[in-house]
Amino acid sequence: MYYSDALGSSSSNKPLQIRIKRLMDILVSAVALLVLLPVLVLIAVIIRCESPGSPLFSQIRWGKDEKKIRIYKFRSMRAENCDPTGVLQTVKNDSRITRVGAFIRRTNLDELPQLWNVLKGDMSLVGPRCHAIGMQAGGMLYEELVPDYHQRHIMRPGLTGLAQMRGLRGPTDRPARARARIAADLHYVNNFSVAFDIRIIIGTIVSEMTQSKGF
Repeated sequence: MYYSDALGSSSSNKPLQIRIKRLMDILVSAVALLVLLPVLVLIAVIIRCESPGSPLFSQIRWGKDEKKIRIYKFRSMRAENCDPTGVLQTVKNDSRITRVGAFIRRTNLDELPQLWNVLKGDMSLVGPRCHAIGMQAGGMLYEELVPDYHQRHIMRPGLTGLAQMRGLRGPTDRPARARARIAADLHYVNNFSVAFDIRIIIGTIVSEMTQSKGF
């Protein structure tokens, strides 16, 4: 069974779940942007004070139905070293990353501007993480490594997802790890529900808290 067929039959029976998911996206992202506005401004000022250039960074990435979307992040690298394509992945002790950038990447604060993408409807709170166009895994294109790769784009990309909850994040230099990440994405697409989204959000929070404590 193709994942697209499975989702099609599933989502056709769950129109209310799809609407609730979008309503959650709008409410949570809008409230979060309002509440976190002072934090967002503070991060932007600190980034700008450490290195010249816009505190925001944008990239074109895959969105729902393989449409291209522009996503926003806080800039974690020196402006002249930023890669607008997103193909050149970061490595351990990457010299392009600033001190502030290292902190906001480690704490995922660099992702906060994507709440705007969620509010706009380009992204969702939960879904497969959006990848840069032409992103590679294990030295080859994701599309070549995983034939069903684009099935993950049936859903809106998310701020977090099942793969991230399972700790499958970071550089995709190992083919096995990259395949595991896509397998998690496809499992989510095939088994989507609002309850599943809530489980992933809670699981992501728990994962972030335990990792920060070094457990």
